[in-house]
Amino acid sequence: MDRYTEIRSFTLVAEKGSFAAAALVEGVTPVVMGRRLDGLERRLGVKLMHRSTRGLTLTDLGEQFLEQCRQLLRDFDAAESSISEGRNVVRGHLVVSAPAAFGRRHVAPHAPAFKAKYPELKLSFNLTDSVVDLVREGYDMAIRIGEVTDPNYVPVRLFPNRRVVCGTPAYFARHGVPRTPEELAGHNCLAFNLQGGQQRGWSFVRDGRLFAVRVDGDLDCNDGELLHGWVKQGLGIGWRSTWEIQAELKRGELVTVLDDFAVPSYDIQAVYPQQRYLPAKVRHFIDYLKAVYNTPGYWERTPG
Repeated sequence: MDRYTEIRSFTLVAEKGSFAAAALVEGVTPVVMGRRLDGLERRLGVKLMHRSTRGLTLTDLGEQFLEQCRQLLRDFDAAESSISEGRNVVRGHLVVSAPAAFGRRHVAPHAPAFKAKYPELKLSFNLTDSVVDLVREGYDMAIRIGEVTDPNYVPVRLFPNRRVVCGTPAYFARHGVPRTPEELAGHNCLAFNLQGGQQRGWSFVRDGRLFAVRVDGDLDCNDGELLHGWVKQGLGIGWRSTWEIQAELKRGELVTVLDDFAVPSYDIQAVYPQQRYLPAKVRHFIDYLKAVYNTPGYWERTPG
């Protein structure tokens, strides 16, 4: 049993004058309260209360200990209250990791408006396509695209997203439209190189099962924005996120293919380490981004 519970129970019994009255406050039985006092006395090696048919009386040591316990409980309540109030104050230093291209276009640009709401806050961003260890590297939160499987992180979906195969209408007019993922073998596929993380190929779903198709092309790199630009130029086809190409799809500059095989969920998510109390700076920034991303027409207005 934890010490706080023992001390609180001892204080309640002393103040209420009986195990039964104290048990009503705690929502337990008088027997449980008696066991807590027994455990406390056993651990301390002293007698704190005399128990008789006439009632309970504190020993001299019990009287001294009661005052100390009351002060400990007041200090504990004050500490909890202070932390709780701090959870609602946005201040301090918020350190955020985000994918490079997404962070440049959809995270960092919103920092000035958010900062204007909370002038006591300092923000730092690390824009990288590498997956960072938030705890070890000192980040408060990260933006991730796709599934979050680490049980030590809490994911919050900011906006739905998919990964789709896309290209310009001119490219497909010249080279034809692939009808199955296997037909990508006959196309110039512009992909992340091995260091970029697509070495397993492009992922698809067929009959409810996930599978990957290895692709090849005459251009590859580890920068998504550069690949995006090559796709827009009609140099080949890409496997891009819908957040990235939504404006161009609306304008007809890009079209998607193999939609029936697209992985259904590759969402934009905020993640933060598991913790009992989520700092206000993290909670409010997540809520702010979520509101921005869900503003009607936001993705279509974003320049491609």
